[in-house]
Amino acid sequence: MKPEGPFVGMISGTSRDGVDAAVVAFPQDSPQNFPQVLGALCRPYPAALAARLDAVLATGRRPTDAARKELDRTLAAHFADTALTLLREAGVETGRVAAIGSHGQTVWHQPDGPHPESMQLGDPAAIARHTGIVTVGDFRRADIEAGGQGAPLAPLLHRALFHPGAGTRVVLNLGGIANVSVLAADGSVSGFDTGPANCLLDAWIRRCRGEAFDNNGGWAAGGRLDPAALERLLADPWFARPGPKSTGTEYFNLAWLQTRLGDCAPAAADLQATLAELTAASVADAIRPFTPGDVLVCGGGVHNTDLLRRLGRRLPGTPLRSTADCGLDPNWVEAVLFAWLARERLAGRAQDTRGITGARATVLLGRVFEPAGV
Repeated sequence: MKPEGPFVGMISGTSRDGVDAAVVAFPQDSPQNFPQVLGALCRPYPAALAARLDAVLATGRRPTDAARKELDRTLAAHFADTALTLLREAGVETGRVAAIGSHGQTVWHQPDGPHPESMQLGDPAAIARHTGIVTVGDFRRADIEAGGQGAPLAPLLHRALFHPGAGTRVVLNLGGIANVSVLAADGSVSGFDTGPANCLLDAWIRRCRGEAFDNNGGWAAGGRLDPAALERLLADPWFARPGPKSTGTEYFNLAWLQTRLGDCAPAAADLQATLAELTAASVADAIRPFTPGDVLVCGGGVHNTDLLRRLGRRLPGTPLRSTADCGLDPNWVEAVLFAWLARERLAGRAQDTRGITGARATVLLGRVFEPAGV
C-alpha cells in the first residue's frame, strides 16, 4: 500500500494527564484510507506545568491574558518536544511528515450564550517553528463562528472509519467528558457530549486519596451506590438537554458536585461509586433511544472495568466493544482524529458538522501555520 503522509496528531484532553500523540499514515488503497499508526505515546506534563495548569483551571473562570500567554508558550514547547520525541522513537524523519495536527489543551469552553468561545492553548505557530513541520491548529474556531458548539469533533473521524453496514452504531469516547457518535448505515452522523466520563471520578479520588485516577475503577467498585445522591445529580437540567451540546470541566467539577449534593453527600468511597454510576446512567440514557446494534468504546475509560460493567448493566443486550475490534487502538483514536483533520485541512475539504455541533454550514476546520522561513 502506498501511504499518504505521514501526519502527526496530538491532543491533551479534559483529563489533562499529558499529550497523546500518534504518527499516522493513510494508505490510499485501503478502505476509507484506514489509518496505520506508525508510533504513539502519551507524554505526561512536567510537574510544574501540570500544577500551573491545574491552578489556572481551578479558578473556574476564563484564564487571564497573562496566564493564557504564559501557558500558550509553555504548552507549545511541550507539544513540540512531544512530536519530535514521537518521531525519533518511531524512526520517522521530520522531513517525511506532511503536517502536524495539534488540538492543544482546552482551558476554557463556553459554547453557549452571547459570546461563545472555546480556548485551546499550545500555540501551533510555535510548534511549527520548533519542529520545522507545517502545523494545523485552532480547529474549533471556524465551527463556533458558524454557530456550532465547536465540539465534539470526533464523530467526523468515526463516520469515516466505523460506519455500520446496516442499522445504527454508536461510538462512545470516555475521556474526561463522554461523547457519542451515532452512525447510520446511510453514512449520516450525529453526535454530542453526554456529560462527565472520568473527570469527576478523577477529581474526587485526587482530593480524597491523592491518586491521579481510579485504576480499573477499583475504589468505585468497593463503594456502595447512593440512589438518592444519584437522583439529585441526574436531576441537573443539562442532562435532559437535546443535542447539539457540549461541555467541560468548567461545568462538571467538584464545585458542581457540592452544589448538587450540599451536606447530603455520601461517604467518600460511596460517592466514588455513585459518580461511576452517574457516568454509566447518563451515557446509557443518551445511547438508549438510538437502539444501536453495538457500541464501540474508546478513550481512557475503556480500561475502567467497573465503569464498563455498570454501563453494560444499563444497556442489556447491546454489545460493548473496543474500537480495537475494528482496527484502531482505543488509546489513540483522538490523536488519530487530529492527524486526520490536518490531512483534511491540507486537502481543502470542508467538514459537515451541522448534525454534530449545530453549525449553520459546512466548515473548513483548522488554520495552517508554516515553519519559519518557508
